[in-house]
Amino acid sequence: MKFLDQVKIFIKAGDGGSGSPSFRREKFIEFGGPDGGDGGSGGSIILKAERNLNTLIDYRYQQHFKAERGGDGSGKNKTGRSGKTLYLKVPIGTQVFEEDNKTLIFDFKEKNEEFVVAIGGKGGFGNTRFKSSTNRAPKKFTKGAIGEEFIIWLQLKTIADIGIIGLPNAGKSSLLASLTNANPKIANYKFTTLNPNLGVAIYDDKEITIADIPGLIEGAHTGTGLGTKFLKHIERCKSLLHLIDINETDLINSYNQVRRELSEYSKDLLNKEELIVFNKIDLIENKQIEDKLDKFRKQIKKDFLLMSTLNKKTVSKIKSKLINYVS
Repeated sequence: MKFLDQVKIFIKAGDGGSGSPSFRREKFIEFGGPDGGDGGSGGSIILKAERNLNTLIDYRYQQHFKAERGGDGSGKNKTGRSGKTLYLKVPIGTQVFEEDNKTLIFDFKEKNEEFVVAIGGKGGFGNTRFKSSTNRAPKKFTKGAIGEEFIIWLQLKTIADIGIIGLPNAGKSSLLASLTNANPKIANYKFTTLNPNLGVAIYDDKEITIADIPGLIEGAHTGTGLGTKFLKHIERCKSLLHLIDINETDLINSYNQVRRELSEYSKDLLNKEELIVFNKIDLIENKQIEDKLDKFRKQIKKDFLLMSTLNKKTVSKIKSKLINYVS
């Protein structure tokens, strides 16, 4: 999946069409009079959330969008055709900001949500509108109103049932690939994953959307490493799966380091339900595992699971447990 986190785009709603200054001209009719129709309204621009989208990459290649202009009015009191509404599709989780990239305008949280981001201009009046008892042959007409135009920012914050968090190389991408239909890049070096990956797991006919959030390092909340670029995605996950490599020298420190970064970014992240999972248990002896877990239990009073992505039984156990974390 090619992921793009935010884009700046220019949008311009359609201008309204001009009214017509037409006069009736027909054979054998002595007094024709004004018959100019109104102009049509310009097309508006509407953002719509689509479930099958998970990236803003399309807006990297096209950043200017203009809706159709309204048609001009014409004789015989014919109103101009309204401009077509322009629909722009965005993923669920997209936030719309003003040009300053700070003022939030709209937040898409449900599929098929719509937001009118720019309103088309109203059509102008034809000369028929200005006919009166004292002005039988008005030549006056008005032009259409200008459609709204803005520069806006689109920011995508991944919405998932479960967000997989942990230090670099904890095995998050491998776990996502084991649990879901996703095919993230997997390699034996840190920061293999540079952007969140999404996958869908199915268990007992229920769908679980899972996001692999790039690895945390100390100081991420201040911009170190990948910085807050991924931390904001964790805000939108309903629950967290905290993955820890059991081969780490100090499991308690590894756990607390990630929790500290979450806390420094937002205290609310610590209130999310958390499932702790120790990974790569196939790489060390059972006695070492027990010694490490005994120390961990004494300081961290939380339940945890053990797994290896190479063991289908442990992966299946994780998947069944995740159902309890999905409302």
